[in-house]
Amino acid sequence: MMIDRTTNTKNKERIYLMKLDNVISVRKNKKIYRDGDNCIKVFDENYSKADVLNEALITARIEETGLNIPKLKEVTVVDGKWAIVSEYIEGTPLDKLMEQNPKKKDEYLEKFVDLQLEVQSKRCPLLNKLKDKMNRKISETKLDATTRYELHTRLEGMPKHVKVCHGDFNPSNIIVKDDGTMYILDWAHATQGNASADAARTYLLFWLNNDMETGEKYLKLFCKKSDTAMQYVQKWIPIVAASQSVKGHEEEMELLMKWVNVVDYE
Repeated sequence: MMIDRTTNTKNKERIYLMKLDNVISVRKNKKIYRDGDNCIKVFDENYSKADVLNEALITARIEETGLNIPKLKEVTVVDGKWAIVSEYIEGTPLDKLMEQNPKKKDEYLEKFVDLQLEVQSKRCPLLNKLKDKMNRKISETKLDATTRYELHTRLEGMPKHVKVCHGDFNPSNIIVKDDGTMYILDWAHATQGNASADAARTYLLFWLNNDMETGEKYLKLFCKKSDTAMQYVQKWIPIVAASQSVKGHEEEMELLMKWVNVVDYE
């Protein structure tokens, strides 16, 4: 499969060709290909143009923080489908390294938390506010009005911060190069806000991946390294669980609804 895209620059026609025969990942509503030094994320035909352009904009803004991320190259259209082209990072996903080297899992977890704290040390004033996003997500849930009210109230009472929050910080989104350098992928959900909300989401993602033991280790390690009370992070769990429920993954719903029970963390 090829992309043929013709542009006119200084009255000269230039043709760009990209090979789309090496699929490296298939996710909901998108396929990701590798073409040499390029990583090409092709979205489904019905995927929102606004969401694609917003993801590209967020990535460009995060680049300016100096974090190690794949550089954005262009946004284009492939056979009527929107696509984002970025730098391909050669390396191994951190979750695979944890699987392959169980004796080093705690060491990898330390580096994982250190990297998250580095992300949260950055500022990016043009990112959307985490609280605004969470309020919108709570409103979109299928929860009853009383629970939504409790969640909105809890969220409003949380301190307002402006730290960079990845929004999907988990080991599968970290690529480790041969020299040990770590790159962070997938910035579509990034916001500015409270770091403990991002930690609560990461903790929840470990549970949803059936790795509760690592989730507990992660939470203790994050709280120790960031000097944050564990109870403070736990107060965010019902909020991020409600936000996650909007994605509508049936296999996650039972666990998410348990976490949404705000009474558990009063």
